[in-house]
Amino acid sequence: MLKDNHFQFEPRRAISPVSVADNTAQVSQIIDLQAAASLEFIISAGSLADADATFTVLVQHGDQANLSDAATVPAAELLGTAADASFTFADDDVVRSIGYLGSKRYVRLTITPANNASAALISCVALLERKKVGSL
Repeated sequence: MLKDNHFQFEPRRAISPVSVADNTAQVSQIIDLQAAASLEFIISAGSLADADATFTVLVQHGDQANLSDAATVPAAELLGTAADASFTFADDDVVRSIGYLGSKRYVRLTITPANNASAALISCVALLERKKVGSL
């Protein structure tokens, strides 16, 4: 029997689907974790046309709503690594993920292309696990 997780998770837009044809960093929405028990970023790449492009992932956190105090999340506060969530031109149609374990209220993810001069299709969803009411 399958367990129903439909109401346990809340997906949020992080990076809308976009075609990137240069080295412009793609910065996610700022995700507020006030009512969340956990956060996982799900990164999706479509066609990556440039033959030598790389796409580096960075996760930042802070306590200010506008992330004016943004700092890179230490590796110990991530589930997975930024290196494993990153990808290259050879990774067409891949899905990567990276989770956050830190204690800051606000988090964002940035995907920074390098050597990219052709269309690269990327997007990202933030998947929040809702806190259980009445849990300790």
